[in-house]
Formats: sequence, C-alpha cells, structure tokens
Amino acid sequence: MTPNVSFEFFPPKTLDASFRLWDAVQTLAPLNPAFVSVTYGAGGTTRKLTHEAVEAIHGNTGLNVAAHLTCVDATREETLEIARGYARLGVSDLVALRGDPPKGQGRFRAAPDGFASSVELIEGLKEAGDFTIRVGAYPDPHPDAADVDADVSWLKRKFEAGADYAITQFFFEAENFFRFRDRAEKAGIDGARLIPGVLPVEDWAKASRFAAACGAHVPREIDTAFRRAVRDGREELMAIAVCSELCADLVEGGAENLHFYTLNKPHLTREVCGALGISPKVELSQVA
Repeated sequence: MTPNVSFEFFPPKTLDASFRLWDAVQTLAPLNPAFVSVTYGAGGTTRKLTHEAVEAIHGNTGLNVAAHLTCVDATREETLEIARGYARLGVSDLVALRGDPPKGQGRFRAAPDGFASSVELIEGLKEAGDFTIRVGAYPDPHPDAADVDADVSWLKRKFEAGADYAITQFFFEAENFFRFRDRAEKAGIDGARLIPGVLPVEDWAKASRFAAACGAHVPREIDTAFRRAVRDGREELMAIAVCSELCADLVEGGAENLHFYTLNKPHLTREVCGALGISPKVELSQVA
C-alpha cells in the first residue's frame, strides 16, 4: 500500500528563507500531498509570517494548506478572528495546538481572556466556522503529562471537542506509534484518525536536542548509529535509511497517512517518499 503523505513547513523570517521555503514547496508539491501545514514559531512569534506563508502557498499552488493556530499570547477573539480570516481566504484546514510558552516564561499560562487549552481552542473554532481541525498527539509522553495514559485521555477530550484528526510528535520506532494507537483505540479513539509524524533527520545534533526538549525517546542504538554516521560522513545516507525503514514499518502496520516534518529542507523527505514508491504526479504549474 502506498500511503497518503503531507508536509509541514515553517514560515520564513528572511528573504533567503523565503526562497528556501518556496524551493521546498516546489520540490514536494508534485508528490500530491493530502495537505501541507505551516507552523507558528515558539510563543506565537511568527503569527503574521505564518498568515503570509499560508496565503502565498494557498494562492499560488492550489495545495490544501492547514494553518497552525495556538493559544499563546492572544485573546479568544483575536485567535478566532485569525481563523475567520483564513476562512475568508478559502483556507478551512487548521492545526489547533496549545503552543509552547514564550521564551523565558517556563510553563504555559493563558493570556488574559485567552484560550487556556487546546480543548478550549478546538471548541471555539468549531463554533466559529466549518473547519477541518487537526491536533497534536504524543506517542512518547508530553513533557507536561503525568503519565502515558494522560496523553491518551487528553487526546480523547480533543476529539470530543471536535477535532477531526491528530498528528503525532515525531518518534524513532514504529512500535511507539503502534502502542500509542492501541491505547487510543482502547479508549474509544478511531486509530485511522491518528497520523504518524515523521522527522527525516537533517542534523543529528539538532534532532537529538529537539527530541530531548519535546520528550521524544531516542533509542541508544539509533543515537550510536547516527554518531558513527556523522563521524564517517554518512549522516545523509543514515537518515534516509532510518526514516525509510520507519515509514515502511508504519505502512506495514496499517498507517495510511504519513506527515513529514520537513524543516523546509525537502531533499531527505523526497528521497524517503521515493523509497516508499511515491513518485511525482504533477508539476507545480499544474497544481495551481
């Protein structure tokens, strides 16, 4: 089975970064993604840039764009007006997240008259418009979660609030996702609504720091293999092999959708998709 794929981008902060984003879109759009998403920066720092990137990709490619929204540093009305603005553009897909606190704040604190949680945000968005809402899910425990069951309980609340799908944080072993899916299904969540999030590793040092910050477990053998690959100048080959094997295991285990965290560097994602039998279907000019 060939899976459906989707890609995450982040908004550019400089002119050079804008060119890199557009190159990433041009490279991956021919793979006919189910959707592409555009992130917020930590603490909501790229809200305006996110809107501009969503508008540009939607307007110039015809791709289905899912815009990230968070609860950080905004009132309820400000957040809902952003969502209504997307709807006016013809963008009806959103990724609703609590969001990371602004730098230096420590734990998340709701803004005055702001949404206090992702569940509240989802409920508000469902009342504000006809949106398809994707949310976050965590095969490895979220840093704020009391235990592994807390993440499933919270995810169930998100679906009860109106979420349509959940995209997981990245992980390195397919069994992590399958165990999480089993716990979710036991709690009454449809496993088909869980989309595995996959990170093709462009830089192992950065990826391992990111994993530590978000609670993603790094198996010792993966860490050792990547360190050796970096030392021997084989990091890219290792990244493609590890990610391709992970994706193949996920598909064999019944995953019909894969979401790639591209970091606006499309080469590895394209190579992994090729290994999965996903070939370009259209030129970008034909997507628009």
